[in-house]
Amino acid sequence: MNTYRDYFLCDNCQGKDFRLVYSFSLRFHGVNFSDDLIYDELAEETYQCTGCEKVFRRENIEEGLMEIKKQRKEKGPA
Repeated sequence: MNTYRDYFLCDNCQGKDFRLVYSFSLRFHGVNFSDDLIYDELAEETYQCTGCEKVFRRENIEEGLMEIKKQRKEKGPA
């Protein structure tokens, strides 16, 4: 049985390699019963193309992979 491997590619430079980039932040908001602010700690993950440094969110990559699956099913084996 043959196997095939398709990669998610950067839509800018067609690179297939990405590095994980983290951003850390605090989100402050008020509550009805107090004048004090409360906060949530947030960590966001993005992926940066190693070729052209374009940044992608995880959702972008998942959508791209879904499109690859759809195309592979439509055209069959290469």
